[in-house]
Amino acid sequence: MTVRRDPQLLKGVLPMLILAELARESTYGRELVQRLEASGLEDLSHGTVYPLLTRLEREGLVDFSLVASPSGPARKIYSVTPQGAAKLNESVAAWRSLGMVVDTILA
Repeated sequence: MTVRRDPQLLKGVLPMLILAELARESTYGRELVQRLEASGLEDLSHGTVYPLLTRLEREGLVDFSLVASPSGPARKIYSVTPQGAAKLNESVAAWRSLGMVVDTILA
């Protein structure tokens, strides 16, 4: 049985998941989507991730560099900034704290 994900729940945690993936390894947008899909977010769309990357960049949490591509235009390689790493740590702590409360209530 497949459990349907609440899009609002994903919307709330996706910035944290993107920062976590980029903290593991800098990458370009398409590969980021593929890594998130491989982790279990199969129904994730590029149209969801790219606007979030733009927002995270605007907020100073991620940065990018242009890297030449052998098959087309240069690619944006995204990486986490020091502010992004701090935000990730904050978000993970908040998520774990909330998870303990939810587990307690549901038990």
